[in-house]
Amino acid sequence: MKKAIHFGAGNIGRGFIGELLVRSGYEVTFVDVNAELVDLINERRAYDIKIVGDKPEIIHVEHVRAINSAAHPEELTQAICEADIITTAIGPNILKFIAPNLAAGLAERVKVNQQPLNVIACENMVGGSTVLKGFVEENLPEEAKEAVAKYIGFPDAAVDRIVPLQKNDDPLLVQVEPYAEWDANVTQAKGEPPQIEGLTWVENLEAYIERKLFTVNTGHASIAYLAYRKGIKDIYSAMQDKNIVDMARKVWQETGDLLVRKFGFDPKKHEEYVKTTENRFRNPHLSDEVTRVARGPKRKLGAKDRLVSPATQLLAQGQKPSALATVIGAAFHFDYDGDKEAQEVQGAIQEKGLHKAILNYTQIPEESELFRMVENKTAGF
Repeated sequence: MKKAIHFGAGNIGRGFIGELLVRSGYEVTFVDVNAELVDLINERRAYDIKIVGDKPEIIHVEHVRAINSAAHPEELTQAICEADIITTAIGPNILKFIAPNLAAGLAERVKVNQQPLNVIACENMVGGSTVLKGFVEENLPEEAKEAVAKYIGFPDAAVDRIVPLQKNDDPLLVQVEPYAEWDANVTQAKGEPPQIEGLTWVENLEAYIERKLFTVNTGHASIAYLAYRKGIKDIYSAMQDKNIVDMARKVWQETGDLLVRKFGFDPKKHEEYVKTTENRFRNPHLSDEVTRVARGPKRKLGAKDRLVSPATQLLAQGQKPSALATVIGAAFHFDYDGDKEAQEVQGAIQEKGLHKAILNYTQIPEESELFRMVENKTAGF
């Protein structure tokens, strides 16, 4: 069998990327520092995935094993030397911590195996593989850098699958939604791009990253901030509120207009993509807490993130992003005690005033029409 290494044996690793790799004929070696999880995978060499929704299904996944990278780094190095693909799903903030072991393995690999290898970071971030590449390069010995640059590719990727918070009696069982999307940048691949079921190689990854960010993430955040203002606790309940759904649809109309103009997406196909997204949020088995979806408003209000970026781009196209301005205003009222970023934003509003807080967190120029729209919407809530 072909051999894959996947960093991260958690729910997303097992319930998304690992399963697609196994389905595509790979033996998957999960790499993790959770000793109990690693031992259980090695004991069973299999696990189950539960697809939740209208048509529930159990998928049995075999041909898996695991390595504890903290206890057995030499075993990981050997696996890297033999791998046909490497993937990650560990969280953006953890990439720098796997880089030393990954760099050591790649430095050894290029001595004994000159077959091209691709490392794909499947994280909820833009340019994850490129970020990981930078961390790896920092940890490479000088004599290995040229060969690694020649044989090892780091294609950026966009991934999308809802894996809800869960606690199962079986520690290896993972519950996931039926929908899954995985796109990767073919122009950054080395050698022949590996063909994996569920992975689409694309030349313009930016289009797919923004489509997901401005549809799934923008929609999710919009619903959460509006629901929080009404005291609604979870996303499924929010999707039963007509006013919230109507506003989310207006947001999707605005971001859809932007995406179709900017990237040339087929309008009817994009409309179907939006309908699919809305239906995903209606799945009662995947309902998430509003406060968890809304968390991190400081980041989500950033100039390049899911709310301000599409609004700014629409304004540049001569459009008025009224719905987006409304949800940006709602985000400035997210004052959940359990979120440090929310408390920071609220503190800034109290200390410096709403005007300066909007300017600081969104970076929208105060002479901009969008700034006035956001300030008026925020004050109006």
